[in-house]
Amino acid sequence: MMGYYDDDQHTRFQRQKGNKGGFLFASLAGAIIGGLIVVFTVPTLAELGALPYDVEPKSNEQMGQKPEKRVGESKNVSVNVQTAITEAVEKTSEAVVGITNIQKGRGFWFDTEQSQQAGTGSGVIYKVDGEKAYVVSNYHVIEGASDLEVTFSDGNKTPAKLVGGDQWTDLAVLEIPSENVKKTAEFGDSDELQIGEPAIAIGNPLGLTFSGSVTQGIISGLERSIPVDINQDGSPDWQSEVLQTDAAINPGNSGGALVNIDGQLIGINSMKIAQSSVEGIGLAIPINYAIPVIEDLEQYGEVKRPYMGVSLSSVNEIPVRYQQDTLKLPEDINYGVAILEIVPNSPADQAGLQEYDVIVEMDGVKINDSVDLRKHLYNEKEPGQELSIKFYRNGEVKETSMTLVEENLQ
Repeated sequence: MMGYYDDDQHTRFQRQKGNKGGFLFASLAGAIIGGLIVVFTVPTLAELGALPYDVEPKSNEQMGQKPEKRVGESKNVSVNVQTAITEAVEKTSEAVVGITNIQKGRGFWFDTEQSQQAGTGSGVIYKVDGEKAYVVSNYHVIEGASDLEVTFSDGNKTPAKLVGGDQWTDLAVLEIPSENVKKTAEFGDSDELQIGEPAIAIGNPLGLTFSGSVTQGIISGLERSIPVDINQDGSPDWQSEVLQTDAAINPGNSGGALVNIDGQLIGINSMKIAQSSVEGIGLAIPINYAIPVIEDLEQYGEVKRPYMGVSLSSVNEIPVRYQQDTLKLPEDINYGVAILEIVPNSPADQAGLQEYDVIVEMDGVKINDSVDLRKHLYNEKEPGQELSIKFYRNGEVKETSMTLVEENLQ
C-alpha cells in the first residue's frame, strides 16, 4: 500500500505540472480582457455620470514631472525689469543728444569749398529758457566747426549755435530751439560721490549709429588729475580734475552724461585712456567743477579768468646750464616758473617783474611748474584780487604783489 501511495503521488504531481501552463494562460487572458473592458467603459460611464467620482488625467506638474516642451511651441513670459537703473536712464536719456561737427573743406570731385561732417559727439540739454535751450558738451567735440547740428533721441535734428567754449576745461555750451526738447538733465552733487557707488554713462559711441547707448559701472576714483597738452608741444599745460569710472566710454561718448542712481547729472564724459594695456578707465568732468564754467560760457561766451600778462616756461623744462647761466638760480633751486616775456602795462609789468625772473611761490604756496601756476591763478584767484609773489632775480629772493585783471582786457 505504501509503495502504491508513492507511485500515486508521483503521477499526481506530474499531472498538476502539465496543467499549470494552461491555467496561467487562461488567467492572463482574463486579466487583459477585463482591463480592456475597464479602459473602454470607464470614460463612457464617467461622461454619463454613472461613476461616484470624477475621472481627469493628471498633468505632468501634478505628477511631479517637468512638462514636455514641444518643438516650435512658444511661451509668453512676463517679467518686471523696472529697476533703479532703468528709472535713472528713463529720467535722463531724452536729455542726451548727438552733436555733429560740420567743417568746410575742398570737395572730392570739384575744387570748391564744401561742408562735410568732421566728427560726432554727445551733449546734454540742461536748461530751457523760453524758445531757447542750452546744451553742454566737450570743447574738442565742437572745435573747428563751421556749423553744428544736434540730433535728439527720437532722431529729429536741429541746427545749433555755439555760445562759447573753453579749451582749458574741455567744455562748451550750445544753443538750440526748445520746441523739440522733451527733457532737461537735473544737476547732481559730484562732491557727495563715493567710490563704489553706481555710475551710468549715456551717449553716442562710434557716431550716431549707436545713439542713446547706456553703459553701467561704478565710481572708481575721485579727484583724479590728468595732464593736458593744450598747445600740442609735448609738455602738459594743464591738469584736468576728473572722475574715474569703469562704465564704458568710447569715441563719440565725449560730451555725454554720467549720471548717478537717481538719474542726476554728476559728470560730463570727456575722454578715455586709449592704451592697449588699459581697460575700464573712463573719465568725466565733475559737474560741480563744470557748473561755474557753464555759467560763464552761457553769460559771456568765455570763462572770466585773472590775467598776469606773462609768457612762461617751467624751470624743469630748461637745461641745467641755462638755469644757472641765464636764470642765475642757486644750485638747490630746480623748480619754479621762468618769465620769458612781459606784456607792457600788464599787472606783471606794473608789479615790477622782469624777463628771466623765476616765480617760486604765490600767496605762500610753492609753485613747481607752469601747471601749478595756472591752477593757483585760475582756481584760487579772481579778477580784482591781490596776488603776492616770491621770485628769484640774479640769484636773490625778492617779493612783490599785483592786482589781477580779467583776461579779456589784455
